[in-house]
Parts: sequence; structure tokens; C-alpha cells
Amino acid sequence: MQQLKDLPSWTALLRHRRALQDVSLRELFERDPGRFERFSANGPGCLLDFSKNRITHETLDLLLALAAERGLESRREALFTGEIVNASEGRPALHTALRGPASPPLRVAGEDVAATVHATVERMAALADAVRAGERTGATGKPVRDVINIGIGGSDLGPRLALEALAPLADGPRVHFVANVDGVELERALAGCDPETTLVLVVSKSFGTSETMRNAAQAMDWLRRGVASAEAVAQQVIPITANLERVRALGLDPELALPMWDWVGGRYSLWSAVGLSVMLGVGAERFRSLLDGAHAMDRHFREAPLARNLPVILGLLSVWNATACGLRSQAVVPYSERLARLPGHLQQLLMESNGKSVTVTGEAVTAETVPVIWGQTGTPSQHAFFQALHQGTDTVPVDFIGVAAPVAGECGDAEALTANLLAQSQALMRGRSADEIRAELTAAGAADDESLDAAVAARVCPGNRPSNTLLLQDLAPERLGALIALYEHRAFVEGTLWGINSFDQWGVELGKQLAEGLLPAVRGEAEPPANADASTRGLVAAYRRWRE
Repeated sequence: MQQLKDLPSWTALLRHRRALQDVSLRELFERDPGRFERFSANGPGCLLDFSKNRITHETLDLLLALAAERGLESRREALFTGEIVNASEGRPALHTALRGPASPPLRVAGEDVAATVHATVERMAALADAVRAGERTGATGKPVRDVINIGIGGSDLGPRLALEALAPLADGPRVHFVANVDGVELERALAGCDPETTLVLVVSKSFGTSETMRNAAQAMDWLRRGVASAEAVAQQVIPITANLERVRALGLDPELALPMWDWVGGRYSLWSAVGLSVMLGVGAERFRSLLDGAHAMDRHFREAPLARNLPVILGLLSVWNATACGLRSQAVVPYSERLARLPGHLQQLLMESNGKSVTVTGEAVTAETVPVIWGQTGTPSQHAFFQALHQGTDTVPVDFIGVAAPVAGECGDAEALTANLLAQSQALMRGRSADEIRAELTAAGAADDESLDAAVAARVCPGNRPSNTLLLQDLAPERLGALIALYEHRAFVEGTLWGINSFDQWGVELGKQLAEGLLPAVRGEAEPPANADASTRGLVAAYRRWRE
């Protein structure tokens, strides 16, 4: 594959970047009063303002030329039609099928994927409806009051985000999430539950994920001890997996298992049976609305012109900022506490998808790929890291996410929240110059001496810091589905431009393998393996001394 840096469109883009380097965002706005209209676009239930990026019409044209040279439109069609886009594993990536219509059929390797998906959703809905109505009970006949979702990565982050975002709509059993293997989350979850009225979801494609299966084993022991029925585990544990052999080996009922498929990566699996916890919490109808919102964004991504296409614009701007301009970090700041889990979900979605250093054909990439993704909700983040965004030596692009209509029945000042969001994006763009500060301090009576110079210098905010603002109409399930799908497609656009595979994660697998090899040594049952370095051996020895 041709390297990004070898493409003629990339060479033209870098030449253009050099011509823009002395032009500030403030200047761009002063030159063009209609800049917002020219650099904003609408999507399903949302508006994207990307005018506060250091771009011009020429920048956008050059980025679109890069997308054309990389074959983005044909790659997009390959994604939707089930062609192999995960080259290293020889698989399609069909997360869009999880929220698509039942017809027309979508056939992959002889299977109608659309029909399979919709049959699974119907099974999920039947189970969720029965649990929520008190008809599907625990082994002793008591209705289910609590659900514990045991999973990690994509089996945890997406569903946890969705249920926290939709919490005002939750009218089913309480849902608890357990991911970490240190026991704290599991202990907290079990402490608030009655074994006789608790359903446990064990979510793992392989049914062998170390953290998940260790937590599941403890949860199943808790059920056996607390429920006076030999059927406790068989009836109250729902496996969600692709590995029915391991389900049987653990004494669980394979008839209760819900499927996962190898053509859906974990970080894209919220829309599948992995989302059963969401359906149990908010109901099948609202879960379907979540799917409908994601499908609306799928249609927008597939059909909208590239220059007005929200996922394409976000992906192009990400490559512009991270690779062309060398900005190696990006903050995500949702101005809604309901979206507090969004930065964490996007860390996995964007960094696991595109944290790659080889092309799809195996050559080392010669351009920087995904930046570090991080963030926190506003306004608390303003009192944590915004100082560095405004005056630090690194320029960090920010995605601001606002919600126009507040959640019904919740207190709080939505207008004040939004005013803060708008003020921060404006301040990052405009900054505050030395002349403006000097005039303010002089007008307030400050003496014009050396101390004034120091005071002015300390207060200068350079501005010229890029940001996007995504405004959601509300936080209905449809809007949440569209929001998550928007960033899924951004990841695909980025990967296409960088020439990498956004659907594997071999770096994650390496860590898992090494951990299994080290576990006997950490437990004190064996010496560290032969491939352990001196640092690892020293740390194992120190850990064992302090454990004894």
C-alpha cells in the first residue's frame, strides 16, 4: 500500500499547511462573518460546528482530495456490504448490520446476516420483557430485581455508557457493571443484591477472557451459596458468547446463551446481545430506538455528500490535526454528566481501532496515527485541566459535546452549562492578547511599570486552539445511538486515510498472553518465565516479599 506521506494529495496538504501557519483563527473569523454557516453541518438530531479549526475552503478541498485518493467511498461501500475490511483476520466488520433493517437480505458467506441479527433481537426482547414483567424469575420463583453485567472492554464500556446516559428512562431491574478483576466492583455489586433475585450476564466472545471469567466464577459461587436450588446457576446466568462449548463445560445452559459473532469487534458490539443489560434496564422499545438512531447515522454516513458528512468531516479533521499539524492529543468534553462515560468509551473505540503502526499490507507506517484521546465532563474539567488547554505549551484540539434539551425532571441550570461550553470554545479560539489585557488592567488603575508587564504576560491566552462543537437535540435513545455511531464511523474514516486496519487489536492480545505466563510467578508458584526481563523479575520479587 502507498504510504500516506507519498500521496500527491498529502504533499499538497502539507504545502497548504505551511501557507496557513501564520494565519490565526481570530483572523479567519474576522475575514469571514459567514464562517459558521460555511463550516457547520447537520446530521440526525445534531449539529456539528467545525468552524473553530484552522482550516479554509482550500483545506477542506485538499482533505476531500486525500479521501478520494485513498478510495474512501469504495471502502465505505465495502464496509456496508460485508466485504472483508479486517485484513489481518480475514473478516468483514458488520456492526452496521446490527442496527439495520431486516430487509433486504445481507448475505455474507451464505448467511443472511440481517435475518440472524433480527432473530437475536427478538430473543433478547422476549427475555427482557419477561424479566421486566416478573414472568422470568430466579430459580426459587422470585422476580428479578438486579442484573450484574460481567464483561470488560467492549462488553462493558458501551453498555455502561448507554445505561448511564439513559438512566432517567430506566424502569426495569437495577443494572450493575463489573469489569476489573481486583474484586472491588464485584464486591460492591454483590453487596447490594439478593442472590435469589439477581440475574448474571457473562459477556465474552471467547468465554475465556481472563478478567471476565474470574469474576464470573466468583459470582456463580455466590449464587450457589445463596440460592437454595441446584438450578440457581443454570437459570440465573445468561451467557453472551460465541463459544457454546465453554458454556457447556461450565455447566451453563447453552439454550439460554445469546450469540456474538466474529464479524463484530468488541468495541462495536453495544448494538448486539452485548446490549442486553441496556434492554433490561430501559426496555426493548427504547433499545430499538437506540438502534434506530445509530442506523440514521449509518444512512447519513453512507448517503450524505462527503463535504457535508459528519463522520467524514470529523475523520478528516482528526487526520489534519493529528498528522498534518502534529497535535498528538485530543480532549473530549461532554457538557452533560449523563455522558461522563463517553470519553472512556471513545478511548477504546478510537485508540484500539487506530493505535496501529503498520499498514493493512504490513509495512511500517511513516505518518503518525491516532492521537491520545482523553477527557472529562464540563464544567468540572474547566477546574481541572482547562488551564493547560488555554495557556499550556501543547495545543490540544477539543471536541465539545452539548445537549440542547435537558433531561425531563432533572434539576440543574442547562443554560449556564451551555454558556460555559460556548465560552470555552470561544476562549480557546480567540484567546486574549497582551494589548487587551494591558488596556483592562490600566483602566482598572494598575500602574504602568514592570509589575504591569509581568501581570500582562501571566494573563495572555494565545488562542488559536482548535475545537469542534457537537450539539445534540436531546439525550433521547435515538440521539445517543447516533452519537456513538458518529464516532464509530470517524474511526473508520481515520483508518482509511492512514491506511491501517481499524478492526484488529493484536497489541491487546500480547498483553493477555504475557499476563497468563506471569501469573504463576506472581502467585509464588513458579519462577518468572525465561522471557521475563530483569525489571519484571525484580518487580515480581518485590511484590512477593510484600505479599508474604
